[in-house]
Amino acid sequence: MSRSGQPPDLKKYMDKQLQIKLNANRMIVGTLRGFDQFMNLVVDNTVEVNGNDKTDIGMVVIRGNSVVTVEALEPVNRTS
Repeated sequence: MSRSGQPPDLKKYMDKQLQIKLNANRMIVGTLRGFDQFMNLVVDNTVEVNGNDKTDIGMVVIRGNSVVTVEALEPVNRTS
């Protein structure tokens, strides 16, 4: 859970392409397909980016505690 005790509000990022920075200086790009209250993420069509190298790794589950930042690579609808 987030520090406020509320689950992360990632609904607006569903089915959007995201760039996710992970610990250990890793970076992936993919489409968010699901998440839970611990910010574990299910990402589809995932590509791991390492400098100029790109590796297609398909659908992955990412533990929430390894996520450093999440950035949308396409427009996201704002919800109130």
